[in-house]
Amino acid sequence: MNIELEILQFLHFHPLANRTEITQGISNAPSDSSMKRVIAAAVKNGRIEAIGRGPATKYKLTPQALVTMPLNLATYFDKDIDEREIQKSFNFELIREVLPHVQLFTDEEQNLLDEAQKQFTKNIADMTDTEYRKEMERLGVDLSWKSSQIEGNTYSLLETEKLLMEKQTASGKTKEEAIMLLNHKDALDFVLDMPDYLKELTPHRIEDIHSILIKELGVDRNIRHRRVGITGTNYRPLDNEFQIREALEDTCLLVNSRQNVFEKALLTLVLLSYIQAFTDGNKRTARITSNAILIANGYCPLSFRTVDSIDYKKAMLMFYEQNNIAAFKQIFIDQYLFAVKTYF
Repeated sequence: MNIELEILQFLHFHPLANRTEITQGISNAPSDSSMKRVIAAAVKNGRIEAIGRGPATKYKLTPQALVTMPLNLATYFDKDIDEREIQKSFNFELIREVLPHVQLFTDEEQNLLDEAQKQFTKNIADMTDTEYRKEMERLGVDLSWKSSQIEGNTYSLLETEKLLMEKQTASGKTKEEAIMLLNHKDALDFVLDMPDYLKELTPHRIEDIHSILIKELGVDRNIRHRRVGITGTNYRPLDNEFQIREALEDTCLLVNSRQNVFEKALLTLVLLSYIQAFTDGNKRTARITSNAILIANGYCPLSFRTVDSIDYKKAMLMFYEQNNIAAFKQIFIDQYLFAVKTYF
């Protein structure tokens, strides 16, 4: 690990530390003059913010570094749930004050995504509506399977295909598992039939997607009015219905203000999961809504087919607990490139 990254990771967990505390807190610290140069460069490049002057100067991460710098997931999750230093409650500043000033993708990442999008546009240019819908159906099978698997559904990909294409349920599975998968298909069909519906995000439209996904599953519709807990973390989402709706409205304003479609989709993915507006089905709603934004803008949707469910959950927990998007952003990029290569 290079010195700057180690300093950034230290400041992530120890904001407003002075240079002496930073030096003592990292391994293999360089000389004092080298430490000064590294910190000064990070300040100049917009990764560290200096507070005060002279020997009393303290340092903290800029919003850009706080949200996007890479954190070591393996080391982080080596600690038990009660040993991790986390932000246990919803961060009200994140959506209104932090994320508006953050560029989610580096220039290199943006170029990679843009080139993939050009390839997708080229691929579908000569497709008929029937051919496009057929390919979207194939992606939809993979999406329904993986999105449900992340939530604990035990249907295999082949069983999912038989269910969605032939209405053949798998033996030994629950009725609820089949309904969850079929609801995914209905939600994607809704998006394809009304491609402009989520070009602009609103709480009401998010609720509509959620209602399709939880149909006949015994889950309450609309924004919840009681507490929920999340397995594997001490992060506790908002429990006030008014605040939840306010957070959703803020998210819609943030997403709609972005010109970059990839940023719109990524923000929707993480923030709808972070807010946990519903008693259940939040991550499923986030995945379908994010894909709806991509589709509405003529971009390739994601199937998440090759995502490891544990890696997905860890990346999501990192955002819940540290408001850090780096691991989840990498999943998003990998899955976009995979989708363009695999479908259409």
